[in-house]
Amino acid sequence: MSTHKYQSSPRPPLRAHATRHTPHATRFTFMHISASRPGRSRRGFTLIELLVVISIIAILAALLLPAISRSRLAAQKGKAQLQAGQIANAVNTYEADNSGKWPVSSVGPLNAMSVASAVPTGSGGPEDFTYGGDFKTPGVTYTVQTPGTLSYKTNNAEVMAVLMDMEAWPIAPTVHTIEYGHVKNPQRTRYLSATVVSATNQPGVGPDGIYRDPWLNPYVITVDLNYDGKARDAFYRLQAVSQDPSSGTVPKAGLNGLIPIMIGGVPTYECNSPVMVWSAGPDGMIDPNSSANQGANRDNILSWKQ
Repeated sequence: MSTHKYQSSPRPPLRAHATRHTPHATRFTFMHISASRPGRSRRGFTLIELLVVISIIAILAALLLPAISRSRLAAQKGKAQLQAGQIANAVNTYEADNSGKWPVSSVGPLNAMSVASAVPTGSGGPEDFTYGGDFKTPGVTYTVQTPGTLSYKTNNAEVMAVLMDMEAWPIAPTVHTIEYGHVKNPQRTRYLSATVVSATNQPGVGPDGIYRDPWLNPYVITVDLNYDGKARDAFYRLQAVSQDPSSGTVPKAGLNGLIPIMIGGVPTYECNSPVMVWSAGPDGMIDPNSSANQGANRDNILSWKQ
């Protein structure tokens, strides 16, 4: 009996033994796969891939930079055109508010009004006065200066002092401008809202009082000091600059809307407006021997030509 019971005891099935090992095998496989993933996710760019990316960036930059440069230049031209117009409007508004007087010097041993009126009739006097300066040309430096007024040469700081009611400029606080004591602008009206800058190498009204364009050249201002309702600029009066070669009239008509008069038998050009303001443009150059619509003069910004 006892022997029979012992032999008949069931043995554990082999399948159950195999099943216990299956989870171990599955866990091992999972751990093996998981451990291998971080290595693949940390793979960086190859040298070839980096070179391709750099090449694409360089191509895009080459395509975009000229467009950005053209856009920036167009914005600067628009700004200069606006500023030239604002200066002209400010001078005209001052004249209307001050019984026909202009924001120019009229007292002292040398002043704009006296030297302009002293130009003899045979030389075109009495003259208008141009606040100019020295400009680069394709060859040498050219000074924009009204003929016959060589004894008194100055820039637009004189006009700015009156329009902005400045008795002195920061660069020379002890040197009085023509507005000292507010004699030219007794109401202390700020006729021109120009940007004031702290250095002479920045566009705007600098510490020396000069109003510079976006390319750091002074704006040229011509004022009708002979009171004929027209302005005769020291540069744009020149026959070589403003004469229209295609004109069939005698004398030939002027470019940019300027009109001719004869002075000493020579065609001379003036604007049918009492104030002219202009900038030498992006190249900062002018050429007294070139037409107004060519060469160095082609990019000039003119207040009377919108």
